[in-house]
Amino acid sequence: MQKEYKKGHTYLQWTFAILSNLTLLTYGLECGWISPTTKILQSEASPTGYPLSDNMVSWIASAMSMSAIFGVSLYSYIADAFGRRIGIILIAVPEAISWIIKLSYSSTTTLIMARFFAGLAAGGCFNIVPMYVKEISQDDMRGVLGTMPMLLQTVGLLIMYIIGAYLSYFTVISIVLGFSIFTTVLLLKAPESPAFLVRREKIKEAIETVAFLRGLEKEDKIVRSIVEGMQKEEEHFKTLPNLSILGIIKEKSWRRGITLIMFSFMFHGLNGSYAIMTYASTILNSTGVKFDISPEIQTLSFPIVIIISTLSLAACVERFGRKPLLMGAYLVSACSMSAIAIMMIMQERGFIVPGWLPVITMMLPVAMYGGGISPLPYIIMTEMFNFQIRARVVGIVVTFGWCMTFILVTIYTPMCNTFGQFSPFVFYSTINFMGFLFTMIFIPETKGKNEEEILQMLTRGNLKLLSSI
Repeated sequence: MQKEYKKGHTYLQWTFAILSNLTLLTYGLECGWISPTTKILQSEASPTGYPLSDNMVSWIASAMSMSAIFGVSLYSYIADAFGRRIGIILIAVPEAISWIIKLSYSSTTTLIMARFFAGLAAGGCFNIVPMYVKEISQDDMRGVLGTMPMLLQTVGLLIMYIIGAYLSYFTVISIVLGFSIFTTVLLLKAPESPAFLVRREKIKEAIETVAFLRGLEKEDKIVRSIVEGMQKEEEHFKTLPNLSILGIIKEKSWRRGITLIMFSFMFHGLNGSYAIMTYASTILNSTGVKFDISPEIQTLSFPIVIIISTLSLAACVERFGRKPLLMGAYLVSACSMSAIAIMMIMQERGFIVPGWLPVITMMLPVAMYGGGISPLPYIIMTEMFNFQIRARVVGIVVTFGWCMTFILVTIYTPMCNTFGQFSPFVFYSTINFMGFLFTMIFIPETKGKNEEEILQMLTRGNLKLLSSI
């Protein structure tokens, strides 16, 4: 496939990548909603008519992550059966339904139901959206556009922290509902993925879509070459006897790719940054640090750090590649997690730790999460598998990733109570160092390579230590 992108334009690829990622912005708004809303729900002025207990709020908060696991499988099927475009539209719809329920009814049951719908959509966000963006993007833009899910969900989180702190309960819901409906309407204008059109043997439409997205004529040799490459992949795919998960695993290159990505998502899910964001106040207290800063300002610091780091990644990912940036992110996180564990041990033994040091060592892993550990595995995953199996593989891997995140948050408190406050950070440091070594030894560089080249890398067994797989 040719790699000549001097002709034409890229602004439509940017436009539809941003548009599809607006569902991630709504997801970020949903994630952030529970934080400023908790004190309202537990007050005498609660919209439910009575103050909610901690247990009730916990159920409302966790409903989204539980239903997201089911959402991944649902949207994997939709993406394969009906297309990526329809899938993204059907992500925006339950997001809007979630806010409609919150606005219309206020009880513990209806709030849990609303979060359930939001969770279904969340499962699709991390499944279909990265897939769609990859399939409408040219090779030299995949990395930059692939950082958008992390960027826009964090922007959504930041916006919710701000408006949730200063606007009323129903005003916030009305604003987000209006945005969700607006997003749904805009998505109706999005084109279908060219790869999906080729799979449905709509070659003429695929050519028109590629030409439209790149600002080229339909007869241009670049457009023809791109579509012919997709057709070649589809023809190879049809020669394979079994399209089930077992059949995919039997194919040597795909089996190696799935193995790599599953390990990568294990390190991504257990790296500890999400636990820091969840238990930030508890961790700071464990290091003996106290601030005369309002909780609202402390809460805003994490999304701001992630936004800055994600923008930095977008500027660097096509220049330096995926592999070195991911290695660096894991290594910095490993050192930071080790430092947090050491400070906690020192504090327990009576040593005085400078007040700024725990803050810096907590912010660094969060920055590395937003600037590498979270977005890069998604970028590599969508680049590693061709469009015929991408939805199924992404569905399995994203479900696995949600499970890892659930385990991460669940084991934090038991580990602290059993082995000491420092013990989770020893574990996180080990995970990050293993992630660094794994990335350095096994993960191939996918920057600038098309699917055929990546497939050949996996088929040839360039990854010598995986040759037995």
